[in-house]
Amino acid sequence: MLPLDISPIANSAAGAAGATQSSPVVSTAARLLREPLLHFVVLGALIFGADAVLHPPAKDDKVIVVSKAMRQSFIDNFDEDKSRTPSDADVAKMVESWVASEILYREGKALGVDRGDDMIRDRVAFKLQLLIFDQIRVPQPTEQQLRAWFADNHAQFDQQERVGFYLTPPTDRATAQRQLDDIQQQHESEELQKQTLAILARPVASLAASFGEGFRDALLAMPEGQWNIVQSRDGWHVVRLDSRSPGALASFEDVRDEAAKIWHTEETRKQAWEAVGRLKTSYQIRYEP
Repeated sequence: MLPLDISPIANSAAGAAGATQSSPVVSTAARLLREPLLHFVVLGALIFGADAVLHPPAKDDKVIVVSKAMRQSFIDNFDEDKSRTPSDADVAKMVESWVASEILYREGKALGVDRGDDMIRDRVAFKLQLLIFDQIRVPQPTEQQLRAWFADNHAQFDQQERVGFYLTPPTDRATAQRQLDDIQQQHESEELQKQTLAILARPVASLAASFGEGFRDALLAMPEGQWNIVQSRDGWHVVRLDSRSPGALASFEDVRDEAAKIWHTEETRKQAWEAVGRLKTSYQIRYEP
């Protein structure tokens, strides 16, 4: 993706302002060019003209230009493994396919078939989103910034307490009791063996959401290697706690690089949404009852 560079425009405007410092019109224009919102309005205009990058402009809408650069892109992307170069016939077929697609696109756009199409809207919005992200330049965080962020988000780096256990399908209590008796006597059916799940290294923090707090507490109170019946929100199970590993707090020094990457991603996303918010101020949002 080519980054938007408005510096030539800004420099030109600045030069004009220097030559005519007394002109309020030029001063106003220079201030506008320094407004971040204007940059994103320009981006918005560019996205609707983004086809010009792939489709060289023509005075006549019925003129389709197959540029040398486009033909070369077909050749470069013909074979990912680069095991063979496309023949002239291969290139001709790719060009014809693109021309047919371009014709259908132009005719469809002329008929307005793009209006009201959520897929087209989402693709255009996604392209503008990529342009906005491409313009954001986030500096490296200071040590103090990164440590403060880590203190607020250390949980995603901490080693969680995990358990491994076996679990039969949910059923009523009487059936679960019979299954437990069969398992303890090693007489369980082959079908029950196949239905019994082996759950490995499950975070303890996720147990309550999936099985209920009572199941979590009962499982954690069980000695390892012993079968028992335990009730979850779905019914009764025969359960055996197989393993348990304690959690551990992460050290900032051990995860510093990873923390810096995540911080950078979050800060970029934050600034992108702020840019969208600035664009939103020029719109009136109405919610129908």
